[in-house]
Amino acid sequence: MQLETQRLILRPFELTDDQAIYEYAKDPAIGPIAGWPVHTSVANSRELIQNYLMAEGIYSVNLKTTPQHAIGSVGLELVKNGGGQPFMGENDAEIGYWIGVPYWGQGLIPEASKAILAYGFETLKLDNIWCGYYDGNQQSKRAQEKLGFQPELTIDEMYNPLLDDTRQEHFTKMTKKQWLALNN
Repeated sequence: MQLETQRLILRPFELTDDQAIYEYAKDPAIGPIAGWPVHTSVANSRELIQNYLMAEGIYSVNLKTTPQHAIGSVGLELVKNGGGQPFMGENDAEIGYWIGVPYWGQGLIPEASKAILAYGFETLKLDNIWCGYYDGNQQSKRAQEKLGFQPELTIDEMYNPLLDDTRQEHFTKMTKKQWLALNN
């Protein structure tokens, strides 16, 4: 399934996205602040695509002007499929996203996230969609605020196995009722 916004095409990942993903994911400004290691090779990016990004509900973010060039990802991890966090409900999901540095500050992630939120609440009939950001990640915090997510929970020592570290993580949440109020 493919989703479209004014400026974007959100489509399932393909293994051939490996070079484009590596182009952005090798930048140390992206991965560590989002909770994953800097990519060290195209093969590293291909492995991430194959093992995670090709999952149902995860989409490649592409400009309509260059629909075959992935510039980031956005998607939902459904609790009922093993995603999310232990404190989330069975009919909840966690949204995750990132975008290459050259595209920061253009409102592309909020635009992509709005399409994913609509998909989650309208098509999947989710009760709540959660989002998290590590302390200090102001870009992600601002994106969540723009979307209408509300602060819900802070975990002072959240273990991240991908980086083998512990950080403060803030979780925000949007209920279906809040989403409907924002979109009617």
